Amino acid sequence: MGTYDLYANDPGDSHWRVPATGAARFTWEYDDGRDRLLALYQKGKDKQWDGRTRIDWDLEVDPYDALGTPEEAMSLYGTRHWDKLSDRDKGELRRHYASWQFSQFLHGEQGAMICAARIVESAPDLDAKFYSATQTMDEARHAEIYGRFLHEKMGLLYPVDDDLQALLGDTLRDSRWDMPYLGMQVLIEGLALAAFGMIRDTTDKPLPKQILTYVMQDEARHVAFGRMALRDYYRQLTDAELREREEFVIEGCHLMRDRLRGVEVLENFGIPRAEAEQISEQSEFLRLFRKLLFSRIVPCVRDIGLWGERLQRAYADMGVFELGDSSLDQLMAQDEELADRLDAERFAMEERERVAEVEATIESGATED
Repeated sequence: MGTYDLYANDPGDSHWRVPATGAARFTWEYDDGRDRLLALYQKGKDKQWDGRTRIDWDLEVDPYDALGTPEEAMSLYGTRHWDKLSDRDKGELRRHYASWQFSQFLHGEQGAMICAARIVESAPDLDAKFYSATQTMDEARHAEIYGRFLHEKMGLLYPVDDDLQALLGDTLRDSRWDMPYLGMQVLIEGLALAAFGMIRDTTDKPLPKQILTYVMQDEARHVAFGRMALRDYYRQLTDAELREREEFVIEGCHLMRDRLRGVEVLENFGIPRAEAEQISEQSEFLRLFRKLLFSRIVPCVRDIGLWGERLQRAYADMGVFELGDSSLDQLMAQDEELADRLDAERFAMEERERVAEVEATIESGATED
């Protein structure tokens, strides 16, 4: 069964063509490089992994409760529509919400792969090209994993959200070489990390927890890469050039805030779009979720030097200004630690199972004697 057979809504044309702009840049300097960026490149090589073997795909997933989502977390909860739903309907709603969410992760990862490849092409420095090459492989692996989860475990996908597609298009069409960094590494990757982390830290389902934990270990490096490269470059820009990039950030943040509604899910349950938008906007859980999603973006934007008065005012209006004081280094260190801890726990469990199997075999042999 092909992917098109699993889409909840018609995704339209099977290809989305984004006209490429900007120049491919070669450099003939092969020895010079920034030590921190080259160290990140080495880490990117050392941390490559295979999604087919590191993740336990034999784990069962109930598609009608894939993430252990509590009723209170669904936007319909507490509305007149919720009272009309049967238990079966509520399970189907969970399936659609989880599929919509992971579908956006999937489409975003393909976008990240294309943006990373664009950075390889357009970045002026070889150290940035080197690291972006490892990131391109990371993003391919993530798209592979999310695609497999949706195909094999959920059996349902959603098309790319309009606002996510708009931000991807704006990022890719811009001819300035730093914009794929800013649009993808800071905004989209920052948003993804926060969304991944919220699910990772609240789900009790082992397979999605594995997937998100291991993907986040990679994504922490990607955000670090964007911070290093852009911080260096933005020190050289004029006030006018910085304002242009701040405008891009403001628009991108509004797009991402608005894309987190999942109104197409509610439409598929017979709720008119205008009412679906109102329900999603009024959902207390979604308001909290939207705020937490900026926990990685705001401090990163401040760190790279985009912190003009208009940008600060926009973040204040969104209610996320205080997140600028968060420690990105601490969050990324936690992402690394959780992945290593999960590996250690799984290895220890597998070792115990092997020991138990050997002991059972020995005992069986002794009994036969």
